[in-house]
Amino acid sequence: MKSLITGGTGFIGDRLAKALNQNIVVLARRKHEQYKTIICDLEKDNVPEDVFDGVDSVYHLAGIAHDSRDSRQIPNIYYEVNVRATIQLANLAAKSGVKSFVFVSSVKASGYSNVNKCMNEINQTYSEGIYGRTKREAEINLLKIGKEFGMHVSIIRPSLVYGPNVKGNLRLMLSGIKKGWFPPLPEIRNRRSMIHVDDLVRAILMIAEDKRANGEIFIATDGIPYSSREIYNAMCNAAGKSIPKWSVPKVLFNIIGLLSSKVRYKVTKLLGNEFYSSEKLEALGFKAEKSLKDINETDF
Repeated sequence: MKSLITGGTGFIGDRLAKALNQNIVVLARRKHEQYKTIICDLEKDNVPEDVFDGVDSVYHLAGIAHDSRDSRQIPNIYYEVNVRATIQLANLAAKSGVKSFVFVSSVKASGYSNVNKCMNEINQTYSEGIYGRTKREAEINLLKIGKEFGMHVSIIRPSLVYGPNVKGNLRLMLSGIKKGWFPPLPEIRNRRSMIHVDDLVRAILMIAEDKRANGEIFIATDGIPYSSREIYNAMCNAAGKSIPKWSVPKVLFNIIGLLSSKVRYKVTKLLGNEFYSSEKLEALGFKAEKSLKDINETDF
């Protein structure tokens, strides 16, 4: 079996490549230090037509999640990478005889999460932001292509992913805790879903091979809801720091959020609810092997 991974040099893609560990081709903007790499920038380049020669399975992870460039250009950039390039990849893969195509989407594709509800794959609302909307548009088109060409297409929506070499807000929080400037969060009993990168990789490989996953969308979590304070405490443990016995009151965060809509958004991201169910994935036999409570510094 020969596999192609897009975004194989990224946080999740590199871990997936190491799990497959043989007969792998990586399509990415820069060379992978271990595996054969086809250099391709999906924002600017067309996918080479011979990229799928001999390929049986495709794992499509490449995409735009956060972009700090000119805001007037952002919708076009997200569409080019998350939608147009995904459709082009899937069409070429199907016409080249690829048997299985797995798309790593996002829980953001399902829309705004209901604060009082554990969201599942059926709960589809207006997708959250340009990122969520483009991921959802890609999902819809992929399922159509899979049905039209008879190619196995499965979609996975990871919740917040953590693990070795994670970047983004989790890395920023860990760094802030290590350096002593990140404030102890209040315990407000909010609920947030997460999954370790190794468990996500196992889920990706599972839906690539299970015929029951064909044409389906799956949410991936470790099955445990965490409060923001519990995440903070786990980060303290991972950083080797003692957990403070005090916390900054939520009312203070609310006041800070009045400064601007941008600050308010960050406060909501920090203390809000993003709670999802992975029961559908678990029905295939998936069970997370790691939880946030078991982490140490090697998990970041």
